[in-house]
Amino acid sequence: MHGTPLIEPVARPRGWTPDDLRRDAGWAWRLTATEIADFERGLTHARATGRGFWELGPADFPFGPAALERLGQALAETQEGRGFQMLRGLPVERWSTEDSRLFFWGLGLHLGVPRPQGKASQYMSDVRDAGGTYRSVQGRGYNTKSALDFHADGSDLVGLMCLRTSLSGGESLIASSVTAHNVMLAERPDLLAQLYEPVPFSRQGEHAPEEPPWYTAAIMGVRDGRFACRHIRNHVKSAQLSFPEAPRLTPAQLEAMDLFDAILLRPDVCFRLDFEPGDIQFINNHVMLHSRTDYVDHEAPERKRHLLRLWLSLPGAPALPTSWRLAYKDVEARAVRGGFRGVGITPQIESFEARLAAHHAMAFRIYADRAQPQGTEA
Repeated sequence: MHGTPLIEPVARPRGWTPDDLRRDAGWAWRLTATEIADFERGLTHARATGRGFWELGPADFPFGPAALERLGQALAETQEGRGFQMLRGLPVERWSTEDSRLFFWGLGLHLGVPRPQGKASQYMSDVRDAGGTYRSVQGRGYNTKSALDFHADGSDLVGLMCLRTSLSGGESLIASSVTAHNVMLAERPDLLAQLYEPVPFSRQGEHAPEEPPWYTAAIMGVRDGRFACRHIRNHVKSAQLSFPEAPRLTPAQLEAMDLFDAILLRPDVCFRLDFEPGDIQFINNHVMLHSRTDYVDHEAPERKRHLLRLWLSLPGAPALPTSWRLAYKDVEARAVRGGFRGVGITPQIESFEARLAAHHAMAFRIYADRAQPQGTEA
């Protein structure tokens, strides 16, 4: 047994049900006029510096005390509370798209170290339909209008900032992986144990030259008594289709993943919500899984659904299961980790990351494997 499954319900971190969220709507905070003004002052200052993204730091976004307090509360809720938080009411209708990007970047710099998200090593992705195909061996969901599987993104925290919504559909789905784990433990503990065993994941063709195109990791694990879940079914399917040398999934593993996916969609596990322009949703990828429904977009290009996505490595995030090392490169606490490295990491970007890691007092070992190409683990 590679990983030791929990034989009791997860108590830390805590899970939730949709009924919990309906009883307590504290998962969504409407920003006050004072908080918005604090954020806008920081944006105005950063814009006036004329600096590019890789030259900026947290000090270039001097958000006021009310805004910073709210941001800190939101971060704490993702790490020690529900695992997610929404901020609502940002005035994106009066900001240009580039102002929204700049603001969101500054928000991220205050929280942690941004991580790359794909082949081009982009550090902020445009979540909009670009004609991509989700159900393909190199498919990613963010550039399609397809319904997505429940999944975790490749970082400690994912932030989504809504600029425009679709004509219809595109409903956000979230679930506590803690709750889903405990349901499966009660119903099929034999299958739950399978999710603690390593399985192959594809890098979806977005790996760096020094990386193998697939790796192994367990979907669930425990480190220092703390549960974590990393489920990306589409990448597991792609590894089976693309790499005959990757270990074949057993019938028990397939049955376990099928059941877990079905549990995540149950109405007593899955919570549905709609984005509004000006929303920011923060999700802790280690205790939450997210998805969305398919959508129909507007015809006019300037009205099409558009979200911005940011992946962050956090100084306060806990250590991760050791079986995730090939995916995250570093699984220790207070270390820069995660992301899809891609092929565009430049010396300027690496210098930026190192500077921001030092600001947040985080270890910076993320590129240590460049000296010796890293192989896969069977």
